[in-house]
Amino acid sequence: MTSNAGDVPDPPPAGTGNGPAVSRQEFDALFATVRTWGRWAPADRGAWSRVTPDHVRRAAALVRSGTVVPMARPWNTVPGPDNSKPALHYMSDLGDVEPAEPSTHKDFIAVDYHGKAVSHLDALSHVAYRGQLYDGRSARELINAGGARFGAVSALGALVTKGVLLDLPAVLGGTWLEPGRAVHAEDIVAAEKALDVTIGDGDAVLLRSGSFRRRQELGAWDPDTASAGFHVDALPLLAERGIALLGGDGDSDVRPSPVEGLHSPVHALAVAAMGVPLLDNLDLEALSAAGGETGRYEFLLLVAPLNIPGGTGSPVNPVAVL
Repeated sequence: MTSNAGDVPDPPPAGTGNGPAVSRQEFDALFATVRTWGRWAPADRGAWSRVTPDHVRRAAALVRSGTVVPMARPWNTVPGPDNSKPALHYMSDLGDVEPAEPSTHKDFIAVDYHGKAVSHLDALSHVAYRGQLYDGRSARELINAGGARFGAVSALGALVTKGVLLDLPAVLGGTWLEPGRAVHAEDIVAAEKALDVTIGDGDAVLLRSGSFRRRQELGAWDPDTASAGFHVDALPLLAERGIALLGGDGDSDVRPSPVEGLHSPVHALAVAAMGVPLLDNLDLEALSAAGGETGRYEFLLLVAPLNIPGGTGSPVNPVAVL
């Protein structure tokens, strides 16, 4: 979706709702607190190793209606303030390339998917902090122009587990969280109580801020300037609960960042410290509507990234089964 220049929402001023501010020293202490290095082998599956067949069976038991809810945004080929590198899609065969019968029609797609426009998964090779990937591995030694030799998305495989939707606008009574609004640990606890959910070991946590609906209704803005998301003080609670995956309709980080000198501190904590892959830029509106109708915010979640050796992530269409 595009918007006229006059329709682009003004981002909130820096510091509005994104605090409290966190120093680098405080952040480094937090990083050490939630770090799980050395816990799993192989290490490059990270927290996905928490999920066992028992977790899958318990998640499957949540299915009642059999309703399937996909969560990927439409493939976005339109430039915008949140889509500086649009995805590509064009036809490569209109039935005039191969022999006449039967005619075939083919197309080409390509994408620079890390960003704010494409629904995608961040693998453990996507983020390093102070030069170190998850498990203390050297990013300089393990990632080059040929791809990643540690933490590649191909090491993850598919994930089937319990998903938990933290629908903050539903809890707070609004349509969306305004850009720049931080979600804290106490917000998570309040959402669990209001939505009758409990985040547990091996779960996937999805935060709905309503940003995709806001974009649809008000137009696009630059999420690097302002976006709703988690404050770093929420991560110790999620680490204590033992989550396997974190995601949402943004990229999980509140922006502006509350941490001096770090543009994506939640990425650093989740991926590089905790070994938790991230799902970015989902469309959670249908899942929110289903939760509102049924009163159920826990579901079977399936995430199947593309098998890309050396890849730092993958476009993905996660599916919730209710």
